[in-house]
Amino acid sequence: MLLYRPVGLRELELVAASGYRDYPPRFVWQPIFYPVVTREYARAILTQWNSKESEAGHCGFITEFDIDDEFIARYPVQQLGGGPIYRELWVPAADLAEWNEHIIGVIRVIESVYGAGFIGELDAESGLPLSVVKAASSLLASPDAE
Repeated sequence: MLLYRPVGLRELELVAASGYRDYPPRFVWQPIFYPVVTREYARAILTQWNSKESEAGHCGFITEFDIDDEFIARYPVQQLGGGPIYRELWVPAADLAEWNEHIIGVIRVIESVYGAGFIGELDAESGLPLSVVKAASSLLASPDAE
């Protein structure tokens, strides 16, 4: 199944540092991981929240990934109010490490939104913040990298 995850700057840096293989563990105050079913819903989250929040770096990114259909069946799709695009899965934070093991391939960044408060520097080639590019590069430079 193809899913989307809207993320802020810090979360994307952690995804990049994993080699685009894993979503980072949730904070104690975040008991649920919320991937979404539609790109439109992910975009709405970016434009309505992430790009306006200092905690997200005044920017947001839509990540997409494929996950094993058999594994994902344990998490029913939740329909939220507001229309058919607002569908998400509720994955307990305790399941996230196992969730990451079932991601097929890599996590891809497919869209970026930068709010008026964004102050970072962008990489000319990728269009991503330099901090994200550096996080991914540090994995490649690590002697433990595969």
